[in-house]
Amino acid sequence: MKPDEPSIGQSGMPLLPQRSISVSPESRPNQEAAANVIRGQIDNLLSDKKTPAQPADGNPYHNTHSEHTEPDADKWKDYHSAWQNYYQKYYEGYYSYHLKKSQQGHSSQSTNNHTDEKTTADENIFDLRQKLIGKVKESATKIRRSRNFIPIISGVLVVLVFLFLQYNRVIFSNVVAYISPGDINPQNIIIDPNASLAVSAEPRIIIPKINVDVPVTYDIGSDYTSQMAAMTTGLAHFAVPGANSHPGQIGNTVIAGHSSNDLLDTGKYKFIFAQLEKLQVGDTIYANYNSIRYTYTVTKKEVVQPNDVDKLIYPTSIPVLTLLTCVPLGTANNRLLVTAEQIIPDPALSTAAPTSTAQETTTIPGNSPTFWERIFGSSN
Repeated sequence: MKPDEPSIGQSGMPLLPQRSISVSPESRPNQEAAANVIRGQIDNLLSDKKTPAQPADGNPYHNTHSEHTEPDADKWKDYHSAWQNYYQKYYEGYYSYHLKKSQQGHSSQSTNNHTDEKTTADENIFDLRQKLIGKVKESATKIRRSRNFIPIISGVLVVLVFLFLQYNRVIFSNVVAYISPGDINPQNIIIDPNASLAVSAEPRIIIPKINVDVPVTYDIGSDYTSQMAAMTTGLAHFAVPGANSHPGQIGNTVIAGHSSNDLLDTGKYKFIFAQLEKLQVGDTIYANYNSIRYTYTVTKKEVVQPNDVDKLIYPTSIPVLTLLTCVPLGTANNRLLVTAEQIIPDPALSTAAPTSTAQETTTIPGNSPTFWERIFGSSN
């Protein structure tokens, strides 16, 4: 049987479709119209059927069977056309209604999607973040449960401790240079460099710009051991032949100090020159010596190699002060020389430098040995 043909009952009459279809209120008028059309066409077909012949003897039980005649082809054609018209009109209303509802629903959904677009994106980001956190926690749990976890962590801690002991001076010196070191007493900060002030007999170097007020030890050896010992209590006088003068004497007075030192070293002046690089030409330095305050003005800055001792030795007709320290901070790779000339008291009244009794040396003093050098030997 074809899909669009109705079923045939035992009486030879076609049966109405047996499938159940939900009908919306809006499509009921179309359904009624289609049903009226098919009813009228079927009634016309049935009205043309001939009345069966009656028995001649009037006996209703007499066999009056006659051969059943095949229906007319045109009648069947009209019959099928009537059903097709019915289905066409019925489904036309049905699908028109649902198409309209679908379009209305799509429009409403588009509006909701536009409104919830931001919320949906935030939810996706949150879900992704939770998944990543879950994976990280899962991986961390697996690592902690691993038998290799404790040995690995122990090894990492040992390496970190070693690196800290080796390079702690780099960390501390930069911190100290940033936060301004020094224990200067406010009464020692000089406002008027021309003022005549009474000072103690203790030798000191005062640099107001970098907040430094520190004692100095003079007339010591220029060897590494002597210099390191003196710098535990402040600054050290580094005298070499040709540069062995004192404040107020014609010649170069060289004063050395630490810019950084190791955590294991003693003394409170391990970072006293951490900010020496901040001095510029024209800045003022004061030196107290033999109860006299000498005022110097910075004239030059330069960085030299540790073995450039000859940079300290040159002819001069006035008193000169040179401050030296190690750079870059936390290392002993190079030496910073800050040179200043005496302006008060009058340089013309200065005395000559004493006859040189300084020791010969080929290296400018630097920092104390690092942790590695303490274990395997220092190069100094």
